[in-house]
Amino acid sequence: MSEQKKFKRTLVTTALPYANGPVHIGHLAGVYVPADIYARYLRLKGQEVLLVGGSDEHGVPVTIRARKEGCTVQDVVDRYHNLIKKSFEDFGISFDVYSRTTSETHKKHASDFFKKLNDEGKFVELESEQYYDEEAKEFLTDRNIRGECPRCHAADAYGDQCEKCGSTLSPDELINPYNAVTGNKLVKRSTKHWYLPLDQYQGWLEQWILNEHKEWRSNVYGQCKSWLDTGLKPRAVTRDLNWGIPVPVEGAEGKVLYVWFDAPIGYISNTKELLPDTWETWWKDPETRMLHFIGKDNIVFHCIVFPAMLKAHGEYNLPDNVPSNEFLNLEGDKISTSRNWAVWLHEYLEQIPNKQDVLRYVLTANAPETKDNDFTWKDYQARNNNELVAIYGNFVNRATVLTHKYFEGKVPERHELTEGDKATLAEFAEVRKQVEALLDVFRFRDAQKEAMNLARIGNKYLADNEPWKLAKTDMARVETIMNICLQIAANLAIVFEPFLPFSSAKLRKMLAMGDADWNMLGSIDILPVGHAIEKPELLFDKIEDDVIDAQMKRLEDIKKANEAENYKPEPVAPEVDFETFEKVDIRVGKVLDCQKVPKADKLLQFKIDDGMGGRTIVSGIAKFYNPEDLIGKEVLFIANFAPRKLKGVESQGMILSAVDADGKLVVCGPTAEVKPGSKVS
Repeated sequence: MSEQKKFKRTLVTTALPYANGPVHIGHLAGVYVPADIYARYLRLKGQEVLLVGGSDEHGVPVTIRARKEGCTVQDVVDRYHNLIKKSFEDFGISFDVYSRTTSETHKKHASDFFKKLNDEGKFVELESEQYYDEEAKEFLTDRNIRGECPRCHAADAYGDQCEKCGSTLSPDELINPYNAVTGNKLVKRSTKHWYLPLDQYQGWLEQWILNEHKEWRSNVYGQCKSWLDTGLKPRAVTRDLNWGIPVPVEGAEGKVLYVWFDAPIGYISNTKELLPDTWETWWKDPETRMLHFIGKDNIVFHCIVFPAMLKAHGEYNLPDNVPSNEFLNLEGDKISTSRNWAVWLHEYLEQIPNKQDVLRYVLTANAPETKDNDFTWKDYQARNNNELVAIYGNFVNRATVLTHKYFEGKVPERHELTEGDKATLAEFAEVRKQVEALLDVFRFRDAQKEAMNLARIGNKYLADNEPWKLAKTDMARVETIMNICLQIAANLAIVFEPFLPFSSAKLRKMLAMGDADWNMLGSIDILPVGHAIEKPELLFDKIEDDVIDAQMKRLEDIKKANEAENYKPEPVAPEVDFETFEKVDIRVGKVLDCQKVPKADKLLQFKIDDGMGGRTIVSGIAKFYNPEDLIGKEVLFIANFAPRKLKGVESQGMILSAVDADGKLVVCGPTAEVKPGSKVS
């Protein structure tokens, strides 16, 4: 365990995103920002660290995308690999290598890994019944199978999960399964595959995880314990597919390595691609610490399956920690790529340019470290305006502007300190210890909060001492105050370097202080007396309402489009005979007046010209219409309902409305002008 042993170097890996679409804020919050913060932190401390990532380009999702787009799978993975890689670069994710699982290095290494385990008898070969599409002549993966969910009875659940109710499923549980791509019905057919017998590693995994890694996050430890308590079973490492790395043994024609087996080996092959001569130091030297940054849907693979693979191979280090995050929701709803309910990174930078650090800050502040959390655009705006601008940016701006105003942009001398000065310096002298203590145990949200507290200390110190007032009477005191403020600003440039790399670079340039040195954090002598700083610039700027309104409208449009696409009319009511229908008297009426019913949020009171002297009708559509918008409109109403009182108002009929796909009530009326009282037939 890391608490008991010091390591010479740290290997940080990040989950490989599927190259079947762009990456979104959930990916950034769950995996890549925390991994980048940690890698940057270790580099700043002068430690040897490697940040390894790449695109997962095999498996079913990429083949589904290719079929949808009518192109080759290679076209899909090439396009999205490049888009994903650029998005990470744009957001400052400081990978030492970001490669892909279609690389020749990976194909060979994954094949060699499989062959070694196979030659040593580490796999078992089993026959099983799997779903087969006779018309398409192919076996189907779980994700390619759809059917009715046995839990909530959604009509289009996947073979591995129902997105409506969130249940984990197997294809055998689906009701009336079918090919998700062709719609064809499926049959069961026997096929042979190679399996990793996880059950043989049950005892070792229980000892290694449950006894030796109790320091792991509770959500990680808990999920592992749940799987181990249930009992592990053999897991297939091959699949019947035509896209992937061919199984390198005789009798395996038409089979490829299963993506869960192939993908984590990508961490090794990507390291090998970067460091062909020294890669083994990072994977086999016991003085190298390995950390996996992942989302909660990958916990089992990185804590149970991949370690079992590495143990079976026998030559590789095991992960020291797996700081997995939970999921990030968007505006109270689960992020879904299939429903386009996401904030895509490449689109964010097009719509809100140069705000990478704002998003990094907000995602870290809301990091779903031990439970699911929510991203909202209002919170994004508030954190930018009230924290980055009003606290951090405001302090830096005032400190640099006043330095130029009173001292020609040069760091003034620091004279005798007051008790207030000493208290402030003591307060921020501990910042390094506090931030390190949190980062060392992967509490990035709290660590960033401590960094922001340093800006709060600076703001309070400046406000309490008011150097702009003292400038008329005591310039020596002003010199001391501004020296301390500039030292705090320099500390901010260092402490925020892992979290906000773009802003820190901008601040370091403003202060002309060169590269950040973590070992200087907490010092009051970072900027020497007489050191010239550059002209001030705003570190952050306010985000106005129109920017947020545009993002909210975009999400509202997506929600409406999804509702329309997924809309299914309610089942038809039981049949009635014609004679019964004829008893309903539907007429045309003209709205003469409309107003809200007092103390009734949902009710509107109509005065209707019915061609027969007029009548009053009460209708529950106040949520969907302003009363004045309905005056003068022609509506359809049922004329022969018995009168009834609603909130003290007698209603003499019912106005007809249709329920739209989004649940909105739409008043029905004739398409051309018709005299009031006309009967509908």
